[in-house]
Amino acid sequence: MKHQESFTHFGYRDVPQAEKVTLVEHVFRSVAPYYDRMNDVMSFGIHRLWKKFTLQVANVRPGHVVLDVAAGTGDLAIGLAKQIGASGHVFMSDINDAMLNAGRDRLLDAGITNVSYVQANAECLPFVDNYFDCITMAFGLRNVTNKLAVLTSLYRILKPGGKLLILEFSQLSLPFLRKLYDLYSFQVIPLLGEWIANDKASYQYLVESIRRHPDQDTLKAMMQEAQFEDVTYFNLNAGIAALHKGYKY
Repeated sequence: MKHQESFTHFGYRDVPQAEKVTLVEHVFRSVAPYYDRMNDVMSFGIHRLWKKFTLQVANVRPGHVVLDVAAGTGDLAIGLAKQIGASGHVFMSDINDAMLNAGRDRLLDAGITNVSYVQANAECLPFVDNYFDCITMAFGLRNVTNKLAVLTSLYRILKPGGKLLILEFSQLSLPFLRKLYDLYSFQVIPLLGEWIANDKASYQYLVESIRRHPDQDTLKAMMQEAQFEDVTYFNLNAGIAALHKGYKY
């Protein structure tokens, strides 16, 4: 009997699991030069407040060793590097070399040197067990093929007592805003992508990927399934985004 290929979603399309990594890689390679500008335009700069809040919750200390997964252009890594000081170290990890290179160039230009850069798949990170004091992941989980595999990988490399923070787009908690949010997401954001990045299709995918991402309680349950404890979440701007926090004991 012919082997049945496993499928996953790429936005609203169903694609073979083996193809998703390549498709996502193409999206972020295309948008990398415009990523920061588009984030500011799409969110009216609010994403910076979400990341500032994430850094406050992370509350890492001098000397800590921290990992930022799907680090992109380094917004969180910059803040983390400042918090941990010269005695600590940040690892920036991203599967996409274009995004990772953009982040590396940005941090080097800022004179930040307590950072290492690792190109790696979040589903199988190349770090030893029980290594990191804190792990952050902002706007990356929805793009992976196997979310539970990522969470399990993160749990393995986190120290006992360590903290995981996942900042991600989520589901609005105010139903009356959903039609307006959908209108902006599906009609405006792809046009902004075409105008600023000359890439409407990639931003159409990014909008669709938000809608396919698990809601707040589902992601909380997935973190618990990966053995994280004391899992909580904070809704940001009525749930447009949410910050999930969990611990390894």
